[in-house]
Amino acid sequence: MWDFIPIPESRSIMPTIRLKPSRPKPQQRSRDRTWLNAFVAYAAGECHLAENTVAAYRRDLTRFVEWLADRSVQELSIRELADYMGWLYEQKLAPASIARHIVSLKVFFRYLQLEGVLEDNLVELLGSQKLWQRVPKVLSQQQVEQLLKAPRRGDLCRRRDRAMLELLYATGCRASELSNLRLRDMHLDEGFCVCRGKGDKERIVPLGAIAAEAVRSYMRHERKELSAVCSADDWLLLSYRGRRLRRERIWELVKRYVRRIGIPSEVSPHTLRHSFATHMIAGGADMRQVQEMLGHASIATTQIYTHVDTSRLKAVHRKFHPRG
Repeated sequence: MWDFIPIPESRSIMPTIRLKPSRPKPQQRSRDRTWLNAFVAYAAGECHLAENTVAAYRRDLTRFVEWLADRSVQELSIRELADYMGWLYEQKLAPASIARHIVSLKVFFRYLQLEGVLEDNLVELLGSQKLWQRVPKVLSQQQVEQLLKAPRRGDLCRRRDRAMLELLYATGCRASELSNLRLRDMHLDEGFCVCRGKGDKERIVPLGAIAAEAVRSYMRHERKELSAVCSADDWLLLSYRGRRLRRERIWELVKRYVRRIGIPSEVSPHTLRHSFATHMIAGGADMRQVQEMLGHASIATTQIYTHVDTSRLKAVHRKFHPRG
């Protein structure tokens, strides 16, 4: 399907690319997958993109290839690409997810140009999905306290789960970052840990005394038993089988404790990240410092948390405005 023939400009106002076969054949679909796999290998090996980013590209492009195959698309034009965007909207994808799909297509088609498969990149003509600034959902401090205390006696790996929840809230780490923490990243006596975020960038995040003690308790009582089950290198959080605790499992565990205490079901590990940032800013933390702790490349991403807690803005207004 990536065997393209440019149509002369005189036959179409918009740049159009026509696909040779009238219906995708098995060998042609196999060729599509070959280009897709080659691109994934290029993104991971030569571009050194993060594992999660490469996985997202693969998912997005697999969906596009399957959409083309199901509809037996004859011409890949702006109209067909717009139809694909409309189809994504019908699948009830969030605007941010649709925007990511557009980015995935643009990067993939640039790769095809680089390889000489395409002369023109129609995807560049697609406008970016307009995103509105959504205020993230956060937990109150009381709800956070309830969640942190949700693991109780009788739960499998209770101390590990308590350490997991404490670290999510104390550091603002993403679930994938927490999953990749190693023993050597933990500096409990000094009160900080080293997180590796997007692009494998390292950042130092302070650890509070309560979170540090939860980690110590887990390492003293449970981790030795878990690591004895299977050789797991030096990963901090281990599954009951002794392997690294995957980010999907972290998500499942958070959901379990959320159900237990009866707070909104849409709460996820990322909600604790939002809550960390919001509570820090509400407590008077400097925006730049919060940006560094979260690992945001742009402070514009961090600024959204100022919209969540209006009490701080009101306090600043009362303090500094002549008629506050």
